[in-house]
Amino acid sequence: MPNATESAPAARSERIPTTLRLLTLLEEIVRLGRPVKPSDLSGTTDLPKPTLHRLFQTLEAEGYLQREPDGRSYSVGRRAREMAVATLSTQRVRTARLAIMRALAKDVGETCNFAIPDRESMVYLDRVETDWPLRVQFSVGTHVPLHCTAAGKLYLATLSDVRLDSYLRNANLDAKTPHTLTTPDALRAEIEKVRAQGFAVDNEEFLEGVIAFAVPLRDKNGRMPATIAFQGPTQRLSIEAGYTHLPRLKRAAEELSALL
Repeated sequence: MPNATESAPAARSERIPTTLRLLTLLEEIVRLGRPVKPSDLSGTTDLPKPTLHRLFQTLEAEGYLQREPDGRSYSVGRRAREMAVATLSTQRVRTARLAIMRALAKDVGETCNFAIPDRESMVYLDRVETDWPLRVQFSVGTHVPLHCTAAGKLYLATLSDVRLDSYLRNANLDAKTPHTLTTPDALRAEIEKVRAQGFAVDNEEFLEGVIAFAVPLRDKNGRMPATIAFQGPTQRLSIEAGYTHLPRLKRAAEELSALL
């Protein structure tokens, strides 16, 4: 029978309001940034295992967590992702972000995109269009593929080797243009290049006649919650010219990361 000292942490944790326990649990899962089992948190939350299982089930039922294919692990669910997007879109944060993006677009002379990963694609959370009449127009909220966009390839570069291999085995690497990388080996080699250099290039892989450069934003844990990119038509922006804008793009990424 446990003594009073042994049962004290569990007793204290059980006195925490259920709502706060749910938020604390979700915060820890997001901090870890990977699928977790209830048992993975038993040593960091002071919650009894039955309570952990019950809280996980509650978060799953409400859409804040979703169960992984193994049936035992959980990852962030739809409602938690929507909350993250809404947080990044709050007016004060967005005002500062758009100011940075407008300065970048002015200096580079091309459209700038702020994108975040959303399951099997990247979604544009913000865009600042160039003043040139010749431009590629996408609306905020547009989803773009992972395998043929600069932002998407940056996200793929953050995956573990196991998850990247799974993606390459199962994803539909359909050709958007004659330049799209459509084989697992070719895309894997490209991802390794992205990992090594710290930025990604879309060389007419998503839209023929359009190139893009993207760099990651980093949070305090070193993870990539979003990307910043510029894109333009090849009639006006060459690959060689794009490389000259990389220092300015990286500076914008540092400023945007400071807002996270």
